[in-house]
Amino acid sequence: MTVATSPPRFRLSMPARVLIALVLGAGAGLALAAWDPLVAARTADFVQPVGRLWLNALQMTVVPLVAALVIVGINAAADAAASGRNARVAMAVFAVLLAVCGAFAAVAAPAFLSLMPRDEAQVALFRAAIQAPEVLPQAPSFGLWITSVIPSNAIAAAAASAMLPLVVFSMFFGFALTRLEPERRARMLELVRTIGDTMLVVVRWVLWAAPLGVFALVLAVCAHVGLGVLAALGYYIALQCTLYIAITVLMYAVAMLVAGERLRRFAAALLPVQAIAASTQSSLASLPVMVDSARQRLGYPLAVTSLVLPMAVSLFRIASPTQYLSVVIFIAWMYGVELGAAQLSIAVGLSIVISMGSVGLPGQVSFMTNNLPVTQAMGLPVEPLGVLLAVDTIPDVFATVANTTGQVTATGVVARRGGADAEAGADA
Repeated sequence: MTVATSPPRFRLSMPARVLIALVLGAGAGLALAAWDPLVAARTADFVQPVGRLWLNALQMTVVPLVAALVIVGINAAADAAASGRNARVAMAVFAVLLAVCGAFAAVAAPAFLSLMPRDEAQVALFRAAIQAPEVLPQAPSFGLWITSVIPSNAIAAAAASAMLPLVVFSMFFGFALTRLEPERRARMLELVRTIGDTMLVVVRWVLWAAPLGVFALVLAVCAHVGLGVLAALGYYIALQCTLYIAITVLMYAVAMLVAGERLRRFAAALLPVQAIAASTQSSLASLPVMVDSARQRLGYPLAVTSLVLPMAVSLFRIASPTQYLSVVIFIAWMYGVELGAAQLSIAVGLSIVISMGSVGLPGQVSFMTNNLPVTQAMGLPVEPLGVLLAVDTIPDVFATVANTTGQVTATGVVARRGGADAEAGADA
């Protein structure tokens, strides 16, 4: 007796659906603009609220989610660092490499965008199309700004979506939690994780409607701006891909100079890792190949690879600060705002904290939840993020390659610098 089975159903991934929505929205908007600008404007005004509602739904989860992720991330890092010398060395390596790549992006992104032509009229149309404010609020004086970093009222900071004071409070809370007795700490962490997981469920519900939100946002922008928006998004994609490639190359330099690797040997060992990373866009899916390359091709001790690579996949994404910095610098460029050295330094520090707290999230989720706090902390509008999310699938390939390259590089540095723990593991 044969049992009839239904053929497998083909389901598009979320990035694919968002990309299709982007193409359809751009095509519809550009076609309307070419056919009748008046009809295009009316259609854009009709669909704008849909995109705005979707973006608002994402924003409503950011405050509790970011606070929970920072608190849990600090405690996870503290637990990892307490597990031995190699773990502490790894945490230090992660922090230094994240800071270096964030600082590189803070310098390289403005230099790259300074070479791109910027049409003020089209930028104004873009702002209107996404209902972003025409004029940004005036930045406070340095004295007022520095006193606002530590909030006098954490609840008020959360209510006002003041992300930098909120993150500072969450860091204090997270570090203080590590000093409590294990039982009480575990109970509080379970509560915080539950809050974060609940917010992630809400985010996934909202992202289910991402194709509709992206379609509405992109249609409105293209209907108002026309082909100019495609050029601006092209600059953004080129900026991110260029920066990701640059930090990947930088990791090769770190491997040679700090880990003592030979370039040809290291590059050959990374090829299968990078192939899996590019095809899956997932560091976790690349982990088995990373372990194999680190052990068999590069000869790193088992004690290092078995500890550092899982830590790196959980806590360390070298491309994250680069993404956050490039997003805020691109939005600032669109508004003609020049971010000062102090603001960029704060953005780098904030990017490190957020990236180490939220690296386990899927790409579509992490883009909004991680970029929103940094963008808000810089006093920039968050409305462009919905459109930038739609094109993030393309740079994400290069970002995953950079992440896996950085994770193997960090493992090599720990293997070279870890000392006694590595030797003991090798002897075992």
